[in-house]
Amino acid sequence: MPVFYYDAQVFKVFQVKQLLDDADIPCMVKNDFAQGAVGEIAPLDSAPEIWLLDEHWRVKAQQIVDDFMQDIESSLERGDWICGKCQTDNEASFGICWSCQSERA
Repeated sequence: MPVFYYDAQVFKVFQVKQLLDDADIPCMVKNDFAQGAVGEIAPLDSAPEIWLLDEHWRVKAQQIVDDFMQDIESSLERGDWICGKCQTDNEASFGICWSCQSERA
């Protein structure tokens, strides 16, 4: 069972994990607490990883990750935005307003 996805950012790994869980794709996170051991182990060996529990899900899982990454790139290209509901400034990477939780228009 090879590694499906990894990233040095734990938050991003858990975002991908949640997307896979939402799609009922069986997976698990490994090394989620290993970053505290950097120095004792190599940084690459401490990156959190997602492993698929059944390889036949790989194509669907990869499409979900590709769509997620494309959404991130697209939102960064559009730049920062102002919430239409509460007029709060939000960073480009936010898909919902940090203040009122309204979706980006």
